[in-house]
Formats: sequence, structure tokens, C-alpha cells
Amino acid sequence: MHKINQEKAKCVYDAMDAFPELYQGHARKEDRSLMKATFRFPDEATEKAFLDQAQKLGLDSLKGHRSVGGIRASIYNAMPMEGAKLLASFMKDFASKRG
Repeated sequence: MHKINQEKAKCVYDAMDAFPELYQGHARKEDRSLMKATFRFPDEATEKAFLDQAQKLGLDSLKGHRSVGGIRASIYNAMPMEGAKLLASFMKDFASKRG
């Protein structure tokens, strides 16, 4: 299970790291969670667009905690690898369309 969780987290974090000007991680790389990937955007309008488009793909519950904000993607044990891949693919597509 730990190996699968590492693979899921890597999938999401690789997408995030490919576009550092857009996806601004909360944690230092060496402190990243295998269970929750958290990041922000440069502005609220981009975050809203991301959440709106994600929801259309069935990627729900990405909005961060009300006191912290940003995005909080849960990649717990119950999340299948396909879900992490879908999120990563969406993140890449969203970033490439933003220029």
C-alpha cells in the first residue's frame, strides 16, 4: 500500500512541479504528504476556474480548508491510482491552456 501511495503522490506532485508558476505548493518538497497534496494559485480567479473545471470532470472536494484556502487533493488509500492520474492529467491540461 505504501508503494502505491508513493506512486499516486508522485503522479500528482510531478504535475504540480511541471508548472511551478501556476501550482504553488504549501509544503517543501521534502515535507510533502503522501495523503494530501496542497497548493495555491497566483490569484483567486485562477483557483475558481480550476475548481469549476475540475468539478465538471467529477474531481470533487478539492477546495482547501476554510482557514488555509487553496487546493487540497486527498490521495488516501481509498483513492485509486486512476483518480490520481485523472487529477494529474487535468492539472497538466489546465496549466497548458493557461499559457
